[in-house]
Amino acid sequence: MPPTPLPRPSAAAVTPEVVEIERALSRITYLSTRARQHERLMALAGVPLDRAAVALLRQIAETEPLRPGELAHRLGVEASHVTRTAQQLERSGHVVRVPDPRDRRAQRIELTEAGRQAVARIREAGAHGMQVALADWTPAELGQLATLFHRMVDDFLAHSADEDTETPPAVPGGRSG
Repeated sequence: MPPTPLPRPSAAAVTPEVVEIERALSRITYLSTRARQHERLMALAGVPLDRAAVALLRQIAETEPLRPGELAHRLGVEASHVTRTAQQLERSGHVVRVPDPRDRRAQRIELTEAGRQAVARIREAGAHGMQVALADWTPAELGQLATLFHRMVDDFLAHSADEDTETPPAVPGGRSG
């Protein structure tokens, strides 16, 4: 059963500051996900991978090793998408499958040394571009922005976890969840 849509907040319930934050995040997302931007980043990093592969490598680097289903959940994609991308990364030598120590029948995906180096080069190239763009910011402004971004992401993740654990309301005369 599809999830029950959340009630729409009234226009008055959303503050102008939140509207501006949402607009800025949309602009950042657009800028960072453009194909041309990705190609330039990959050229600077010397890593010839598509966007899906980079997203998977970054996620594994943050939490490795994980089962494909866990990766799919964290990335918000179908498990088959993770399986195809992991196979591509396995062929290119960036990841390997290893037995899950808690369940030998299951496998987890782990970065190889080549995968760790690729993530490091991608992060370095991205950070360099950011450093150039933010060159006129003071260290205090950069620190404040970093602190606020981390706080925002943590709050988004906490809110997302709350939504994931909520049970849908019972349907009158029907079954719940």
